[in-house]
This record gives sequence, C-alpha cells and structure tokens, in this order.
Amino acid sequence: MKNATKSKDKSAKKRAGKKGLRGRDYLSVDDLSTAEIKRILELTADIKARPKKYRRSLEGKMMALIFEKPSLRTRTTFTVGIKQLGGDSILLTPADINLGKRESVYDVAKNLERMVDGIMIRTFGHDICASLADHACIPVINGLTDLEHPCQAMADVFTVLEHRKNLKKLKLSYIGDGNNVTHSLMLIAAKLGTTMVVGTPEGYKPVQSIMDRACAIAEETGAKILWTADPVEAAREADVIYTDTWTSMGQEAEAAERRKIFAAYQVNAALFSHAHERALFMHCLPAHRGEEVTDEIIDSPQSVVFQEAENRLHAQKAIMLELLRE
Repeated sequence: MKNATKSKDKSAKKRAGKKGLRGRDYLSVDDLSTAEIKRILELTADIKARPKKYRRSLEGKMMALIFEKPSLRTRTTFTVGIKQLGGDSILLTPADINLGKRESVYDVAKNLERMVDGIMIRTFGHDICASLADHACIPVINGLTDLEHPCQAMADVFTVLEHRKNLKKLKLSYIGDGNNVTHSLMLIAAKLGTTMVVGTPEGYKPVQSIMDRACAIAEETGAKILWTADPVEAAREADVIYTDTWTSMGQEAEAAERRKIFAAYQVNAALFSHAHERALFMHCLPAHRGEEVTDEIIDSPQSVVFQEAENRLHAQKAIMLELLRE
C-alpha cells in the first residue's frame, strides 16, 4: 500500500505544473509553450554542433521504447540518441507486452515506472499514449500516434531554421492527407508565429478540434493557419512545401481509393513551380515515390528530407535531455 500511495503522489506531482520540463510528458506540441519550444530548438542546435559536450548528460538513465508500429527513424534515433547521451534503452514490442490485451496500460505503466527513467511509445490510438502518461510517474514521449507526431514536428521546424532564419516570415504549405503530422505541424507553426496553409481534399481535412486549437493559438502569436481544397493555392508563394504518404499505417485497405482522390495533390514539378524559387521540399518519410511526390522533387537540390530525418536524432536528444536530466 505504501508503494501505491508513493506512486500516486509522484504522478500528481508530474502534472502539477513543474518549473521547467524535467519530469514532464511530451505527448503533443501543445504540451509546450512557445518559450519551451524555442528552448528545445536552441538545445537541439547546440547538441548537433557540439555532441561531445553532452555524451554523459544522461549517464545511467534508461528509456523503455514501446513500438506497436514498424519504425526505421523513430527506433534508430531514440536508440542511438539515448546512448549518445550516456544512457541506454530497452525495446518492447507487441510480442513482449501487447498493450491493453496481454496486460493493461495501467499495469504496464506501474511496472515500467519502477524500472526505467522514461518511456517512448509509438502506437495507434492517442488514448493509449495519454493513458500511459496518466498512470506513469516518469516522463512519457509520444513517438507517434494516429493523432500527433510531435517529435517529428520539432525536427521539422529545426530543419527549416537551418535554412530560413525568420519563421514569422515563412509560408509553410502542407499538401496531402490531413493526418497526425499535419496536426503537429499546425500546432508548432501556430506557436512560433508561422503562416501555414493546409491543402487537402474536403473529406480529408485535419481534425477540427486541432484546427480550432491551432487557430486560437495563432490569434495570440500572429500566426495564420489556413485550409484550402486547392493544391495550387496551397503551393502558391510557399517557402516550404511539405507532404506525407497518402495512406498511413492501418489504412492499407483504402490505398487504391486514396490514390485516386489525392492524384491532384501530388507534389511534382508542375505543382512545385507555384512555390518560391528557393522553396524547400520536406517529407517525414517513408515516401511512396510516384504517389505523393515524384523523384524529380524528392531528389532535387531543394529537398531536405534526409537532413530532416537526421535532425530527428538531434531534436529527440534535446527532448530526452530536457525531460530526464536531474
């Protein structure tokens, strides 16, 4: 009984508005203030420029990495990242825990909080991620859910900053499916004062509650968050054009229908010609070449997709460092 009470007290403390980020969760971009996002971006830049300075920053810390979806970048960058900070990780797959089936999310949280210092989870339902964070008194990081991809958004903004210094003078255009990546990008653009135009078919708009929240934030920061069904309008005068796969994991049965619906939203030379001459092309990967983007765009000099993928490592190191260090 004593242990249960202690754990409950820790969980309450984690959500009690701590000063700084230590001990907190990162489930959504909206978990962070504009100042906190900027702090992580500055730390990301320093970690990338001076990695040796941080090689013992999380010495002795252990991360549990829960993967219920396949992963190349998320798994590699979190595994490598914690090791480069002096810590270590343990990989947990559905064969190991099978969240909510073999063992409840509550029980998994209560076990892991006694064994590791932080949890990263890549799963389907955002409610699973949120429930894990509710019950664990240690930091939980969203490595991807169906609703958001906040670590990707942090790396994306950092990548843009490496090429364009003033985010408030940018037009970021997202063209394709209004998915989890779109949601996190809208929120971070709103927090940082960036103009973002989302171009999707009518039936594939971002979730309305996320749109509403991003627009509310934008009113405070001077950002603009807009939606259009016209891909050309979205691309016009853009400084960055971003796209993602038309069919996310779990939607495979809809792939053929989606290819027809999204055909006009392919980022090709014709569509890209409406953007600024020096516009960047971004994609969170994996890319389905010949569908949402053509080879001539993703392999062009204006494409920063592999730099963007590398920056997941640096941004996630900054996030782990902020949440886990003493």
